[in-house]
Amino acid sequence: MPSAPPATSTALTDAATPTDPADRGLDLSLLYRGPLASCDYDCPYCPFAKRRDTPEQLRTDRAALERFTAWVAGRRETGDTLSLLFTPWGEALVRSWYRRALVDLSRLPHVRRVAVQTNLSCRTDWLAEADPATLALWVTYHPGQVTHDRFLAKCRELDALGVRYSVGVVGQPEHLAGARRLRDELSPGVYLWVNAAEGRVYTDAEAADWTALDPHFGYSRHAHPSGGRPCRTGESVLSVDGDGTVRRCHFVRDVLGNLYDGSYRSRLQPRACPSPVCDCHIGYVHLETLPLYDLFGDGVLERIPHGW
Repeated sequence: MPSAPPATSTALTDAATPTDPADRGLDLSLLYRGPLASCDYDCPYCPFAKRRDTPEQLRTDRAALERFTAWVAGRRETGDTLSLLFTPWGEALVRSWYRRALVDLSRLPHVRRVAVQTNLSCRTDWLAEADPATLALWVTYHPGQVTHDRFLAKCRELDALGVRYSVGVVGQPEHLAGARRLRDELSPGVYLWVNAAEGRVYTDAEAADWTALDPHFGYSRHAHPSGGRPCRTGESVLSVDGDGTVRRCHFVRDVLGNLYDGSYRSRLQPRACPSPVCDCHIGYVHLETLPLYDLFGDGVLERIPHGW
């Protein structure tokens, strides 16, 4: 693996913020995806498996993340309330700058939630520094990449630290036995979700097997009609990339503006989805025609049903 940039402090400081009343008081969920595109796993269904970023690419990713976290800190005096989900192409938590950012962001009073998608291959002791009321993990179990015992031990560490998390698997037939064993041994308070495998059509019998593990698998089993239907993305939910480009979501490429010059704010409004269907949880969870905000409550970003 390439050497990472040298560790430096990433403590957050409040940046200068606008004082125009028209630029105050938004409640936003931001899905951040920086340049990072490397992963330590080799999943056959993932194009980023075992991909390596160069040292220069890692430095670029770190600088982009630090700019984003400084911007979040700088919104403290504007009245904005922010919920943040990191959705990296690769594995973020093996990088020190993501771990530091999550800890620092979790302690900001105007950040309601900060969550990240991860394979949990990283160490977990750093989580003791975070605010457990704010930080959460969206964890994916890859049975072909890590042993059951090693993965379960990581989950036990999260339990001991009081970290809020969900665990999920991709609904491949070869993963079913491992998923059943995991469900049996996870804490009952941990939600285990199942993502339908891309392009796979499930018989009713196959779907029943997965639904026995995840009672909400039905939402993932089929793509959801979305064209012309109202969606929260573009109004209260936004996608942000490493240079601050703001789009309504990861799956619609139209640009709404830039985070750092504030140009996106005048474009926020109720919007219908321009795509005929939506088949990814981080997209369709925001469709207003689905009851998923009621189902997940304040666990929308980390994929934990309300009251689980």
